[in-house]
Amino acid sequence: MSVRRVVVCEVQVPFVRGGAEALVRELGRQLRARHYIVERVSVPFKWYPKEEILPHAAAWRLLDLGASNGQPIDAVIATKFPSYFVRHPAKVTWLIHQYRAAYELCGTEFSDFQHTELDVGLRDRLIALDREMLMESRGLFTISRRTAERLQKFNGLGAEPLYHPSRLAARLHSGPSGDYVLSVGRIESIKRVDLAIRAMEHVDRRIRLLIAGEGTQLEHVRRLAEERGLGDRVSFLGAISDEELIELYAGALAVVYVPYEEDYGYVTLESFMARKPVITAHDSGGPLEFVQHDVNGFICDPQPAALADCVNRLAAARAVAAAFGDAGHDRAKAVTWDGVIERLLGHL
Repeated sequence: MSVRRVVVCEVQVPFVRGGAEALVRELGRQLRARHYIVERVSVPFKWYPKEEILPHAAAWRLLDLGASNGQPIDAVIATKFPSYFVRHPAKVTWLIHQYRAAYELCGTEFSDFQHTELDVGLRDRLIALDREMLMESRGLFTISRRTAERLQKFNGLGAEPLYHPSRLAARLHSGPSGDYVLSVGRIESIKRVDLAIRAMEHVDRRIRLLIAGEGTQLEHVRRLAEERGLGDRVSFLGAISDEELIELYAGALAVVYVPYEEDYGYVTLESFMARKPVITAHDSGGPLEFVQHDVNGFICDPQPAALADCVNRLAAARAVAAAFGDAGHDRAKAVTWDGVIERLLGHL
């Protein structure tokens, strides 16, 4: 089969832009650069109240993307829940994540699933449907080992991890380390930006924390910084341009990235491409596939004092921070798109 016309499936949450959205757009760009004819198909998704989850999954199941305007579509690439419910004889899934609140987040503060008859029934139904829909895939891949492990644990399905670089990879560069550590990403409870802020109470007062990003928890973490007397040492930059972000990476002492059970996390690879060490936590998920403790960064307990100790160690030993950054760069530059595209479509 000669694959030329490809649809990339995107689950759209209106007004939200994060790593998943960046991945879909960059995947399309990389396919076009390799002379595929590519279209992106997006369907809005709403997960609350819970009664909306299955109808939104059913919306994808109603789609038949076998052909368009009388011409066949050679393959579709599904990404995250529920895009892999789509129908196509050559469906490939490159899984970002499933509906996490019903999976590994269930029973934590980051999930609204409770031990009620309704929630247990919905969770069981989602797991069964996921298995059925994913088994239709001609190729089943994940964006990280962490995602593959979840798929095996909860659905009994094996998948191959395919790592890909950030869309900023070619533009990132190193610069002299300044007197700040950087936090990048959506400001949501699961990203634990509050942990980085609390750590600043124990960090050398000459070091500041710059936070780039927006999210539903922005006002909460603003108040936290003020209540802790950190208003002059924690800066909220909001949504910034790529150019601004690139320069922030270049001038950072280190990047603090401590989400809970992250799927992948572009921040890790972006930091390394800018030759900056990464401080992450034992339970941060995806970053642990790249960060090596005391080699290209630090892996610590998800506690403010432990996080602060890592920052202080790097602030007191700039040569060590630089060496960590170089080691991180060596790790990140090995991640390319060529192998990803070949594995996704080469077997069809």
